[in-house]
Amino acid sequence: MEGGGRPSAVQAALLAASTALTALLYSVYRQKARVARGLEGARRVQLDGDLRAVLLEAPGRCVPYAVIEGVVRSVKETLSSQFVENCKGVVQRLTLQEHKMVWNRTTHLWNDYEKIIHQRTNTTPFDLVPQEDSTGVAVRVMKPLEAAELSLETVYEKFHPSVQSFTDVIGHYISGERPKGIQETEQMLKVGTVLTGVGELVLDNATIKLQPPKQGMPYYLSATDFSALLQKQESSARFWKILTLVGGFATCAILFVILRKQYRHHRERQHLRRMQDEFRQAQERLLRETNTEGGETLKNACVVCLSTPKSCIFLECGHVCSCSECYRALPEPKKCPMCRQSISRVVPLYNS
Repeated sequence: MEGGGRPSAVQAALLAASTALTALLYSVYRQKARVARGLEGARRVQLDGDLRAVLLEAPGRCVPYAVIEGVVRSVKETLSSQFVENCKGVVQRLTLQEHKMVWNRTTHLWNDYEKIIHQRTNTTPFDLVPQEDSTGVAVRVMKPLEAAELSLETVYEKFHPSVQSFTDVIGHYISGERPKGIQETEQMLKVGTVLTGVGELVLDNATIKLQPPKQGMPYYLSATDFSALLQKQESSARFWKILTLVGGFATCAILFVILRKQYRHHRERQHLRRMQDEFRQAQERLLRETNTEGGETLKNACVVCLSTPKSCIFLECGHVCSCSECYRALPEPKKCPMCRQSISRVVPLYNS
């Protein structure tokens, strides 16, 4: 603790950092818990002939947050894979990713580094239809790239290692970067994939649309079923809740240490004031008794025995409050009777 019982700069910084981290973790937990509650309260609708009637009865012909499952079917021409024959889809993502090793000057280790150098995503309009497409009902999926979770299947992946000469290797060690190669990946949302869509379901004229919700809730187009999707979000919320509790406990522990040291400092100051008051009262009492008996008043009496002149200068505090006999009688480690500061050395006092 610093003077006056204030916490040190390190303790104050730790408390501020821990409090800010706990607040951040709590904010993330609240967001995750809100998503999990929203998914749990989402209305599950069936993709069948009654869907249009359900939307006609809903306020504004809209279900703000609905869960619906169906099979992907292209509305227009499908997208063909560039590398796999007879692979058709409605969303295609081509990615070129650079892999290299980067020298860390702090840890003196080579670390893996990945960077996307090019990515292109192609889409075509598609619907969700029942697995047994006999009812003729379909749900048009809008803005699929805005989904928080869009399940794409990797249909092609190839790594092209970089070819390096001896001079290239030397240059890479000097620059601190060693290229490993380029990874080429193609991902697709295939026609016929069973998707779980979570979003706003609206009847727009004759078209039923699934689109991003307006309440700020996430939009999902997942290949997993709804129960697995809900369990995943609940597990994420529990994980952030545990982190928040750990952060809160650390903050409380730091605060407890600071308050405990402040309390001990306050007790020491009270004890010092009480001792000083007792010495002053004893000295005043001795002076009164001396005056009453008609004797000479000892104006420079030792604050301990009150009968012998002061003869010691305590360093480093500089107090002159004790005789040499009382100084030798002080318990180890010797501390000044006035301020309780440790005595490093003693200088004799000479009165002329």
